Amino acid sequence: MTRTRVKICCIASVDEAQLAVKHGADAVGLVGAMPSGPGPIPDRKIADIAKQVPPGVSTFLLTSETTATAIAEHLLRTGVSTVQLVQHLSLAETLSLDRVLLSTRRVQVIHMEGPESLDLIDKYEPYVHAFLLDSGRPSAETPELGGTGRTHDWELSRAFVQKSNKPVFLAGGLTPENVGDAIARVKPYGVDVCSGLRTNGHLDAKKVEAFMAAVRTADRHR
Repeated sequence: MTRTRVKICCIASVDEAQLAVKHGADAVGLVGAMPSGPGPIPDRKIADIAKQVPPGVSTFLLTSETTATAIAEHLLRTGVSTVQLVQHLSLAETLSLDRVLLSTRRVQVIHMEGPESLDLIDKYEPYVHAFLLDSGRPSAETPELGGTGRTHDWELSRAFVQKSNKPVFLAGGLTPENVGDAIARVKPYGVDVCSGLRTNGHLDAKKVEAFMAAVRTADRHR
């Protein structure tokens, strides 16, 4: 049976990380400084949480930095295992990052604003370990780089998954109610969720449990 990986993002405390791990999350997302959106926490807090996540569960740092030097420094401050790049990098910075991050897993976020998003596969695929498809608008006056709570065109995401040779996570507006349909239609390697598991800004154990159950049900039918 194909198993869909689950990343629970916008983790704000050790307690939330432990809740995510308890319910079987494969990864937790820790959000650094962003121009907009939910979940950013100070780097020191990211480091404290990352230290207490058990082996076998990946820690993702969401960074809006766009230079190899700044990204590497952000990783050093936080001590995570994977970096999630929420903005586009120039080819020069991408090549520099390839030289300085020898052991850190890299995930490139692609905001699915239109069919042109598929053209980015060839640009990034040689330099990243995975993609994450989201519903942000990086070109907006105040850039949206994730955590929008909006879904996007899942048929376009399905086409991305089929074209890419790298694992692809699906994000954007996922909830316990729609994640099963998303998995069936897109067939991603993993799913990523933030606002869909929160009540009054806090990670909701009942929603986490329902989300994980919906993922496993969907997996049985893949």
